[in-house]
Amino acid sequence: MARAFNWLLPHPFLTLILAIVWMLLQNEVSAGMAVFGIILGIIIPWGTSIWWPDTPKGFRLSKMITYSFMVMWDILVANIQVAWIVLTVPNAKLKPAWIVIPLELREPEAITVLAGTITLTPGTVSADLSDQGHSLLVHVLHTDDPDAVRDEITSRYQRRLLEIFT
Repeated sequence: MARAFNWLLPHPFLTLILAIVWMLLQNEVSAGMAVFGIILGIIIPWGTSIWWPDTPKGFRLSKMITYSFMVMWDILVANIQVAWIVLTVPNAKLKPAWIVIPLELREPEAITVLAGTITLTPGTVSADLSDQGHSLLVHVLHTDDPDAVRDEITSRYQRRLLEIFT
């Protein structure tokens, strides 16, 4: 029974998320939209499951929820900081930097979440992942201390992601 369920719903959490996102995109909560969202939520993961890597061995949802709220706060703060930089720092005085972030993360999903977090936060962009997945290249709009940015990304995001994906 469980094997049949896993075959039909290879990623049940993704199925639920896709159904909810579908209804939010439609701006209409109705039985028809819910059923269609669930159908999409079943078909999309099922049809793409052969290309998916194995699921992470450990995942702590409660810590991911906390992480998500922290990232949303960081995005809000970074928007204000970038606006301040744009309004007050002349182009000639900008100090952009390329920073290499050494990765302790090994799960592809965890590395993807880290790269996405960095890119979603205004003022920083994840640009490249090393061939072996041991470092991430990040561009920063303006910084006086690239090492401090590297250390902050490592301690604030990577450390938490190591706790989430264990």
